[in-house]
Amino acid sequence: MIQQTLARVGIRRPSQFRPGMGTFMMAIVILVLGFYLITPVVILLTMSFNVATDILVPPWQWGFSNWTGAWDHPLLLPSLWNSFTIWFFVVVISLPSAIAISWILARTTIKWSYSIEYLFWVAFMFPSLSSTIGWMMILDPDVGFANTLLEYLPFVDKGPFNIFSVTGIVWARLMGDGVAYKVMLLTPAFRNMDRTLEEAGRVSGASDLRTMWRVTLPMMSSPIVLVFALQLLRVFQGFETEQLIGTPWGFYVYSTLIYRLVSLEGAPQYAQAMVLGSLTFLIILLIIPLQRWIISRRQYTTVTGSFKPGLIDLGRWHNLTFGGLLALLFVLTILPFVIVIVGSFMARAGFLETTPLWTLVHWQFVFGDNLFMRALQTTTILAIVAGIGSPLLFSVVAYLIVRTKLRGRGTLDGIIWVSAGIPGILSGLGLLIMFLWVPGLSWLYGTIWALILVLIISGNTTGTNIFKGVFVQLGNDMEEAARVAGAGWARTYFTVVLPVLMPTMVLIGVLNFVSAAGATSNIILLASRRTITLSLLTLEYAAPEIGRREAAGIVTLVIMAMTLGVAMVGRHFALRMGVRHNIQAHGDPVGRVRGARRVAATRGRAPSTTGEG
Repeated sequence: MIQQTLARVGIRRPSQFRPGMGTFMMAIVILVLGFYLITPVVILLTMSFNVATDILVPPWQWGFSNWTGAWDHPLLLPSLWNSFTIWFFVVVISLPSAIAISWILARTTIKWSYSIEYLFWVAFMFPSLSSTIGWMMILDPDVGFANTLLEYLPFVDKGPFNIFSVTGIVWARLMGDGVAYKVMLLTPAFRNMDRTLEEAGRVSGASDLRTMWRVTLPMMSSPIVLVFALQLLRVFQGFETEQLIGTPWGFYVYSTLIYRLVSLEGAPQYAQAMVLGSLTFLIILLIIPLQRWIISRRQYTTVTGSFKPGLIDLGRWHNLTFGGLLALLFVLTILPFVIVIVGSFMARAGFLETTPLWTLVHWQFVFGDNLFMRALQTTTILAIVAGIGSPLLFSVVAYLIVRTKLRGRGTLDGIIWVSAGIPGILSGLGLLIMFLWVPGLSWLYGTIWALILVLIISGNTTGTNIFKGVFVQLGNDMEEAARVAGAGWARTYFTVVLPVLMPTMVLIGVLNFVSAAGATSNIILLASRRTITLSLLTLEYAAPEIGRREAAGIVTLVIMAMTLGVAMVGRHFALRMGVRHNIQAHGDPVGRVRGARRVAATRGRAPSTTGEG
């Protein structure tokens, strides 16, 4: 009867995502991702029980001595403790700071909010290697710029700062991407929150602060917990900062200890490194049920067909907050950036009494090195492919997990999370062994295709879970309205869902572009001299045996220039298509009508010219 009535009035039957088609797509996604994400894990876990002298060459011998020997390693427990120490201090400082900054940028009338948000993108795009090198130039206990300048004062005998310490590692990680990364992830989620929810709290008599604590933060608990979980994984996957700052004075964290075991000259201990890498799965076993419990325990939808944008006035706190954000951005971006540039023109960075003091020799060395031009070409190809392919792939995967009822959703979600539990260096080792052992894949070894595959799938946990958080916030009524009007699944996805997802699509694209441009640990075992990247060249220049810290800084400046240009173009288009809170009833009539049409399109009614959001 309902179908006949719809036919009489000219409305077609809603198109559905057919179970047969959906099941087939789910099976394909699970098989492909499972093969490339889980097979290396299975190989590493299996080979951890191989007690042969050379585990990479048959014949193999099986036993438990690798596991017992790993726990006897004198650096195992100290490195685990060091990892959790660094993680604790980074999270305690960065997560509350990022939540407050994201709330200010997305939910208040702070001046230049979109520009300030973009500057946090710039802070994240500033390569962690470059940021670390910059702060090493500033806070080196012997020749750091800060210590050297302070020693010119009559009452200072020796500069007080020392980057080669636990405090120095925590500071470098916070300045690298500890704060900026979380602000990038949380700000879109706060911006997608309906102001009606906060107005309900104020109607009941609550102040702005209490409303934020009792309404805004609980509604944002899903993305906050997600960012917390991703931060936990990122600390264990961190490599560059700890390697450059910690290892010179014998301070090892989990990842640098694994790298030491794999890279020991003459006698690499692959088996023990595999055993240590498998311990990260204990963390994954805790994160998966916690994340699912948080998402399923209450309703987190904040963007629906009746979405109402709006901002909160900070009043007398506006100027102080604005100044604090600018000061933080100066420390995150401008200061290390300027120091790296200045150091690149000095004969030796930090030595203020050398003759001559200024020189172009480092720039001539970098741009005259054939490896640099080869690395620039390889990095450009990898970053572009990863930046385009990753958001398209991860959005579909997240949609299958969150928005469908297909069998296998839990398996797919588990594959995504389990793949994140292995450090990048061991993931590269597992893929290397898989390429050499699996028939038909040996041609990938040493080619750019192997690096493309690794970099596209390496950000799957972050990308998929960010899209999952957005889909949790996105109400079903917009899709249902489109399907009632006769739109199929594909048309609904591209005309209704994708425009709302566009800021997140750009976010994931930029994240993976930046990650691909600065990737090190996950590709270092798969790259050859023909496929060397700018980030690997940076590590090579900055290695103590080469000692070209200034040249390494120049290469990272090139990486930053690449990522900054892409982000500027991407954000321009994303902001034109995303959810807007600054639609005004008066002002530019063209912008007002465009905003009204966006809202009207999501509500399924004709646009008005009042500009009301």
